[in-house]
Amino acid sequence: MEEKKQAFPTGMFDSDGMTLRDYFAAKAMQSLLVVLREGIRPQDIQLMARDAYGIADAMLKERAK
Repeated sequence: MEEKKQAFPTGMFDSDGMTLRDYFAAKAMQSLLVVLREGIRPQDIQLMARDAYGIADAMLKERAK
């Protein structure tokens, strides 16, 4: 599920900016890192990124209702 809307469209650069999905995932990742800040192993980061996008996808699905 890829949300095509841009979180911060500017039209100033070649890029249209980050997608809303990326923005939601970044916010989710930030929260995961705060909660789990101690004891995070490098191998955990990939799992956390996957989980952050899972949260973002759920947010987009809920937003579409």
